[in-house]
Amino acid sequence: MSHYLCYVMFMSHGESGRIVIEIDPGMKRKLYASLAIKGSTLKHWFIQNASAYISDQEQAPAPSVPHGTSARVKETALTAEHRPKANQS
Repeated sequence: MSHYLCYVMFMSHGESGRIVIEIDPGMKRKLYASLAIKGSTLKHWFIQNASAYISDQEQAPAPSVPHGTSARVKETALTAEHRPKANQS
């Protein structure tokens, strides 16, 4: 059994509205149970959270990435700003 709760898989980004992710089965059960208690669905929860995230990103200042930087380095720089900071004790 894996220790990861969520896997990010590089998949093609088609034109359909479908998103596929693989998560830990226990997490999936807990998420569906929590949503059911609130009378919500995974689709509704995802749309709410994705919309809020996109809105926050549109309002945040763009990170500075030097001109001429490769796309892979830019992607890393952009995502690094949104990673949780390590707990320094």
